[in-house]
Amino acid sequence: MKISDKQIAQVNDRINALVTAGSFYGKKLKEAGITGISSAEEFEKLPFSEKSDLRDAYPLGLMTAPEEEIVRIHSSSGTTGLPVIIPYTAKDVDDWATMFKRCYEFAGITNKDRIQITPGYGLWTAGIGFQAGAEKLGAMVIPMGPGNTEKQLKMMVDMESTVICATSSYALLLAEEIEKRGIKDQIKLKKGVIGSERWGEKMRKRIHDELGIELYDIYGLTEIYGPGIGINCKYDTGMHIWDDFLYLEIIDPVTGKNVPDGEWGEIVITTLVKEGAPLIRYRTHDLSRIIPGECPCGSKFPRIDVIKGRTDDMMKIKGVNVFPSQIEEVIKTFPELSSEYQIRISHLEGKDTMRIYVETSGEYDFDALSKKVAESVKSRIGFTPIVKVVELGLLPRSEKKTKRVIDERYS
Repeated sequence: MKISDKQIAQVNDRINALVTAGSFYGKKLKEAGITGISSAEEFEKLPFSEKSDLRDAYPLGLMTAPEEEIVRIHSSSGTTGLPVIIPYTAKDVDDWATMFKRCYEFAGITNKDRIQITPGYGLWTAGIGFQAGAEKLGAMVIPMGPGNTEKQLKMMVDMESTVICATSSYALLLAEEIEKRGIKDQIKLKKGVIGSERWGEKMRKRIHDELGIELYDIYGLTEIYGPGIGINCKYDTGMHIWDDFLYLEIIDPVTGKNVPDGEWGEIVITTLVKEGAPLIRYRTHDLSRIIPGECPCGSKFPRIDVIKGRTDDMMKIKGVNVFPSQIEEVIKTFPELSSEYQIRISHLEGKDTMRIYVETSGEYDFDALSKKVAESVKSRIGFTPIVKVVELGLLPRSEKKTKRVIDERYS
């Protein structure tokens, strides 16, 4: 996928705005002697921007539009280091709502739907983004926010919600609670719009089976508006990305070079029309690929595959690079196991140890199953972990994002 002439003109407009404003990133471009580009080759030579750059600009160093035009700020949900503060103009807020409305439309959601929103509100971009898109669509919004599962379920039943917006972790928690209480026949949900964290096939199947709803995977990150910059359609052949607002590249995370469509790599995003804090070639660290060809739905918007993981998800254990997605791939081959798992890494008696906790129902032999899973993981990653099989429901559930990897070596 090559950048178009129109997109080159849009990038030049944003570079000019950054340099003129003298914002943190504008100064970096100016110091590098960058005032514009004239070709795809020149675009691919532009420097990347990283989250560390954005943190260095704290608090308002990224602000590119005049302050009187800034109507809102949002902040990344990261828990380490300085937060990233992203300023938004009224146009940015409206553009984001337009993209989110499009997400709902691609999921077949209309103004006759009742949309229950469970992600958090506040500095995080989640809840307010889901709401703005739903309001632009003209649907009825039930802005619950996270937590208070008792009240969530009461409102879901009483308001006859037809769409649930949630993290995959909370969607699973709600599905399990509905099953426990035997109220599935009172639930009118038809669709789920799920985002904010990577989720595997097995988890998707559990939520789909237990709630009996269509699931749509939404993509986004605070630095680039927030959730709503892409979604899969009913054919589920990848997430469509709104390339009239964004330009997307896939690079080799080691060399930084673009890879051909169809090859896996790191997602890099350029905002084409963002005013408050434009970003050029922002490295997301999310791993995916551009899916070649046209979607059966006929849409010309490019598609990316499911997010396979993050370049910074990697754990180095006993000299081996391990990704959580590799453990998920093993778990999904065992029908006896639930989708939930937890990895704990510790350093005992001079060596690294990896313990994997998985869940199953009481009908299986825990010891025999743990041995089988350990053997399967060894064949995948090259060393044998300690596998502990626990009762279904024993691992923690979350109303936000589930922490699946706990590295105790540095605590």
